[in-house]
Amino acid sequence: MKRFPMTLQLACILFIVMVIPASILTWYSGEQSLRSSQREIAESSLAELVAGRRLNESALNSLSQDTVRLSATGTFDRIRPFPTYDDLSADYGNISRAMAVMRELTNLNRRAEGVYSSFFYLEDSDYVVSTDKSITPLSRYEPIDWVEDALKDQQGIGGVWYARTLQSGIPVVSYVLPLSRLSTTTRGMIVVNLRESQLEDYLSSSNAANTDYALIDGSGTVISNGDKSLLLTGADELPFYKELRGEPAKEGYAFRKTADGERVLYAWTHSEPFGWTHLNTYSVQEMLTRTHAQQRGIILLTVVVIFIGTFATLFLAAWVSRPARELVRQFNLRGYLDLPGQNEFAFLDTAFRRMQDEESKLHGLLRERERDARSLTVQRLLRGEAHGPLDDIFPYPQFVVASISIDGYRKYVSKHNSETRSYHRHLLSAACDVLFEDGPAAHFLYRGDGYFALVLNDREEGGGRGGLHSKLESIQGKAEELLGHTVTIGVSGRAESSARVPELAAEALEAVKHRMIAGSGGIHYGCAEERRDHKYMYPECSERRILNFLDDGQPERIEAELERIAEEIRAADYISHDNILFIYNQLVGVTIKHLQESGSQAARVVAGRGSVYSTIASLDTLDDLQQYVREFYTGIVRAKRPEDEETVSHGERISAYLREHFCEEVVFEDMAREIGISYSYMRRIVYEETGASLIDSLNKLRIEKAKPMLLEDERTITEIAAAVGYENARSFNRFFQKFEGMPPSAYKSRNRVS
Repeated sequence: MKRFPMTLQLACILFIVMVIPASILTWYSGEQSLRSSQREIAESSLAELVAGRRLNESALNSLSQDTVRLSATGTFDRIRPFPTYDDLSADYGNISRAMAVMRELTNLNRRAEGVYSSFFYLEDSDYVVSTDKSITPLSRYEPIDWVEDALKDQQGIGGVWYARTLQSGIPVVSYVLPLSRLSTTTRGMIVVNLRESQLEDYLSSSNAANTDYALIDGSGTVISNGDKSLLLTGADELPFYKELRGEPAKEGYAFRKTADGERVLYAWTHSEPFGWTHLNTYSVQEMLTRTHAQQRGIILLTVVVIFIGTFATLFLAAWVSRPARELVRQFNLRGYLDLPGQNEFAFLDTAFRRMQDEESKLHGLLRERERDARSLTVQRLLRGEAHGPLDDIFPYPQFVVASISIDGYRKYVSKHNSETRSYHRHLLSAACDVLFEDGPAAHFLYRGDGYFALVLNDREEGGGRGGLHSKLESIQGKAEELLGHTVTIGVSGRAESSARVPELAAEALEAVKHRMIAGSGGIHYGCAEERRDHKYMYPECSERRILNFLDDGQPERIEAELERIAEEIRAADYISHDNILFIYNQLVGVTIKHLQESGSQAARVVAGRGSVYSTIASLDTLDDLQQYVREFYTGIVRAKRPEDEETVSHGERISAYLREHFCEEVVFEDMAREIGISYSYMRRIVYEETGASLIDSLNKLRIEKAKPMLLEDERTITEIAAAVGYENARSFNRFFQKFEGMPPSAYKSRNRVS
């Protein structure tokens, strides 16, 4: 074949290419004839019906999930304090909250096609917030007593679908979702009305042979049908349905004859999530007619393709081969390839072989970059999930694991976004690779929550701690340079089996916890068998003294007692990290219980601090614990001031709270509870002292804090918006324009130039 001209070879190839489509079309024609059988017709129709059912289920599930997600956002908490229409309409701010709820409902409507309307009803209220009639008294809205019947079929906390007809005569299927305590404290329900015509769009068949369809719920009521007069009526009047009710199969089909003698196909499928039945009717004669027409068309197309292909083969062969022939000719003239007596394919074959050689070289380079696969193997080894031989990764018998933890990880996360943290991890990993290039086999990987693992594999059977210690100190220095935070390193003992690596990792993690007493930034060597049976317990009289000092309002004596407990902890022969956390959790728990039993208003301060126990568990050192607990008791003592003193300083406390929390999401109701006054009273104080509303006061403060950042920092506007408490740059731009009369970018440019 190498000596045949390329054009002739291509002509033969193209001719074969023309024959293959003809053969395929002939085979396809035979398949179409086979599909004309009853079984193929039925299975094809059933498959179409199942696809329509799944489309319907997917659309309804998507709508219900959007509704559930909306219920969990806290949107409806805004109107919870207003049980009556008069309360809601008494203030423009209240109406704005209700309009915000209506906008969320409108957005919900836009997420799905075919939604007619939706409304929210607050439990025991006398109004609804709807997308079709806005904020309306219940007496002017259509009756909602049907909801009780709809919720009879409710299972669990999910919503239910209920078919009905609106007062306007529009048939809909309503999704009713009672708000659950698991998602929100607001009681009520969301109702979304989906047009029945949308279900018809989902269920209507594109097959011209389809003569009718029906959607029937679990009680035997027609939800959707081509004949609208049958909606919400019993399905027993439909053909074949009585026979279908006794059918146990989830889906299927059956051939029947009508009273007119026409042969029809009934296909059905049951929707398990909804308990609905989908029933379609097809004309068998119409299906067979289309099959014959398709077969004739395919045969004609096959003849045309073969006829055209025969005449086009030579032309295409000459045209396609022309560039390749010219290229080969030029190469031969210039002597790049020496292939005498052979055609153009020989040239292409040689070029391909050279590409294979280059590919082999590239493959060799790729094999050198298998770090990701190795990291996955090490990760599995640390979890005790590795299988098979590991000699290619760990060639030596000795194993040591070091755990590296970022000190003050919560502060580190608050200062850097996820992309920056990922970049830091990459740099630190590269630095460790360079550090251990000439030493033992080392594998460095990130394990989450500020922890890194360093698995060392060495031939040394004992000792060698000095060299390892110096390298770990180098890692500490590099980490502080890259991360801006110190790191604490825990080092395990040695083992001679890779199966013990998970134990070594746990030992190294336990060694890191020694920083609770020793402080941050150290290197701690673990011991596989530490004395854990001896636990330090502070004297019970310390609790009593602290509570007495708390009742007397003596924070300095509380601080002295806390310091005495800390000194005893430091002096204990052995005290574990968990033991220390237990001591402080016990002390805080006793204090909270004392405040609750005494009915003190200072308990609100505790409630406003979030999860005290979670914060304690996240602290690294004993000094951090002491600082946090001192602030905890200082806040309680401050909150226990006399009532007349609190009254005088409410305005200052409001301003101080806003200055302290302006960069967070401020919930004014929670803020009022923490200060110890009602929300309405707090609004009045702010307006009397500043002449502005609470929200304007907060936004003014945020804008004032942002202005120096715009002039001094190199951060983007999006980053500055997040730093002063805005969820997105759009809100920041809107409020900056409102209070400064210009967008932040213009303010930044103008003031920097001037």
